[in-house]
Amino acid sequence: MKIAFGCDHAAFDHREPILAALRDAGHTVLDFGTKSPESVDYPDYVGPVAEAVAAGQAERAVVICGSAVGASIVANKVKGVRCALVTDTWAAEMSRRHNDANALALRSREQTLERNLEIMKIWLSTPYEGGRHDRRLQKIAAREDRGLAAVPRRHSR
Repeated sequence: MKIAFGCDHAAFDHREPILAALRDAGHTVLDFGTKSPESVDYPDYVGPVAEAVAAGQAERAVVICGSAVGASIVANKVKGVRCALVTDTWAAEMSRRHNDANALALRSREQTLERNLEIMKIWLSTPYEGGRHDRRLQKIAAREDRGLAAVPRRHSR
């Protein structure tokens, strides 16, 4: 599988072991950096990763920043990308099985490298179930097409 990868400076310590694990598992990696521990802005690295998935240059993506929050927000701004911020193995499995997530956001702070490798392995090996979940993914895609401003909001009082 072709995997796009990107990280910021906060995740630099996880970078090489994750890239090695991807390659050791037989994946081709498109590496969008960063390639140093010097401070950078995560949108500059995560954005191109997500765009590579949306353009079909990669089948999936792995992005990492300190909290995974910023990386997941950036990736999810790209039409066609369904990025799951995952911190445990159950969510890794379900994000693939039910949501067909094509991007994985991992955090480097408050999460061990070993845990991230375990999450990534499960995420990469779990198939999408399809079936009833297809309808839900179609609804997500429809929201992307018309934009959130066109979706009526329901408020509870």
